[in-house]
Amino acid sequence: MIEPLAVACHDVKRGRVVPGEDILVIGGGPIGMLVALVARNAGGNVTISEINENRLAYAAKLGFNTLNPKIDDVAKVMHDTTGGKGADVVFEVSGSQPGVDLMTEAAATRGRIVMVAIHATKPTVDLFKFFWRELEMVGARVYHKDDYDEAMKLLDEGVVDCASFITDIKSLDEIQGAFEALTSNPNAMKSMIRISETAT
Repeated sequence: MIEPLAVACHDVKRGRVVPGEDILVIGGGPIGMLVALVARNAGGNVTISEINENRLAYAAKLGFNTLNPKIDDVAKVMHDTTGGKGADVVFEVSGSQPGVDLMTEAAATRGRIVMVAIHATKPTVDLFKFFWRELEMVGARVYHKDDYDEAMKLLDEGVVDCASFITDIKSLDEIQGAFEALTSNPNAMKSMIRISETAT
C-alpha cells in the first residue's frame, strides 16, 4: 500500500491543502479514496463524488461526505454547503469528461485543481471558467522520495486501514486471474499479490 499512498501524498502536496479548506475528490476508486484520506489528514473538509454505490458506501463508512453525480448536482451542493464559495481544492481522479466538466463548475474562485487521472483521450476543458474564476490547475505524476516517507508515516499512524482497503490477496501463480477479477469487479479497491509464502 505504500506506493499508491505515496501517489496520494504527492497529489495532496501538489494541491497545497491546508486545514479548514473544502476539498472535492472526483472519483472514489483506489487513488481517489487515498487522496481523500490524505487530504482529510491534512485538515481538509473532504467530499467524494462517485457513481459506484458500493464505493460511496465504503467512503461513507470512512466518514466522508459523499455525492453521486447521477443523482446529485455536485457543483451546486458544493457551492450551497460552502456559503456559495465552492471547493478550494478539486482533485480530478475519475479520468472522465464529466469529471473534467465538474472540476471547473465546483471550484471556488481562485481554487486549485489537481489533475490526477490519466485520460485515454484529450478532455475538453472550460477555459472560460479558468479566466472568470482565476482558477489554477496543476498536474500530479507519481511521487518523490519524501512522498514515500510520508506514506510510510501515515500507514504507521493508521491513517489508512489496509485491511478494509485490500479487496483480496492472491499468490503469484494466480496473477492473471487476479487482474481479470480486478478489471471485472467495479467494487474492487486493491488486489495484492503475495510473491512468496515464506517470510524474509
